[in-house]
Amino acid sequence: MKRTNEIIVGLACVAVLAAITWVLLSVGDNMRPGVSPFSQDVYQLHMFVLVIVSMIGVTVFAAMFTSMILHRKSKGAEPSQFNHSTKAEIIWTVIPIIILVVMAVPATRVLIDMEDTGGAEMNIKVTGYQWLWRYEYLEDEIDFYSALDRESNYARQINASIEPQDVENYLLEVDNRLIVPTNTRIRFLLTADDVIHSWWVPDLGWKRDAIPGMVNEAWTEITEPGIYRGQCAELCGKDHGFMPVVVEAVSPEEYRDWVASMRQESVASQDTVDRLWSRDELMAHGETIYNAQCATCHQVDGSGLEPAFPALADNAIVQGELDQHIDLILNGRPGTAMAGFGQRLEAQDIAAALTYTRNSFGNDTGDMVQPAQINHLQRQPESDGSLAAATTSAE
Repeated sequence: MKRTNEIIVGLACVAVLAAITWVLLSVGDNMRPGVSPFSQDVYQLHMFVLVIVSMIGVTVFAAMFTSMILHRKSKGAEPSQFNHSTKAEIIWTVIPIIILVVMAVPATRVLIDMEDTGGAEMNIKVTGYQWLWRYEYLEDEIDFYSALDRESNYARQINASIEPQDVENYLLEVDNRLIVPTNTRIRFLLTADDVIHSWWVPDLGWKRDAIPGMVNEAWTEITEPGIYRGQCAELCGKDHGFMPVVVEAVSPEEYRDWVASMRQESVASQDTVDRLWSRDELMAHGETIYNAQCATCHQVDGSGLEPAFPALADNAIVQGELDQHIDLILNGRPGTAMAGFGQRLEAQDIAAALTYTRNSFGNDTGDMVQPAQINHLQRQPESDGSLAAATTSAE
């Protein structure tokens, strides 16, 4: 009778604990399978190990509860008197070893697969900056930057008229998505220009640190078209939370069409640099560039966030010598959060942003900067860096 009671109580405890485990896994707190063969391997490994540890946990706790219920002092239970059991010691040593080996074999296979970046059909270099990403398609010679989208950037501002909950994919949308083809093995080369970042898209099943002076490798092969979102997973600075990653996977045919369109835009961009822009064009484009690239630090209204990010309204540099302002934008200021944009942005973007900031937020210098002038300074950094020299060369 006593043995029967132990079995009944033990099975009841097992059933209750198993039900609790199943509920916890069913309410959405479990790991996602992802959309690549590797992410699904990681998910299957996770589930395999989870089943093992759950069975161990259920068994141990069921034994504990059974003992506490049936073998407590109030029931008159008498403890066994012994101080050594060779059989027990062998059992509790051998069984854990077997369990660890069973888990280690598939885990090792997945880890080896994770590090094998060979056989890539295309390569993408990812560079982290505070607080945006640069993507370089090495085979297709495409290069662009990806930053927090305008609506999210505006909604996060202190005095914004729009609430974050009204923005779709708040803080998880960018101005330029990373477009990749499906069913293509892609190798990522990750580095950083300033501080340590970490490129992470959960649906791909991995994340990699982007470290200045180093190149880390990773790979993926996305099997399902769709949009997959992630973030920088490293505390990379004050605005760390505003550095999302958005990957859009399309069919190989759609990807080739996108590559062709990007190349056409590149040709059109050079024509754009060479022509003279009107003041209205510079101001309109400058506002767009400012909101995408500068408002994260200096705020949409130019009020800044002292002391790290000074206000642009009534700013001595913005209202001062134009050459000094251009040099600051192109080369940044070492030792501060002000990064150089000379290699990040196109000439027309920098020229328009300069024109906009020098004639907005209460500033009224009347200055106009043409893309051709900035293009000269970008191409010939060894020149004296003055706008006058750039203007003469451009003419």
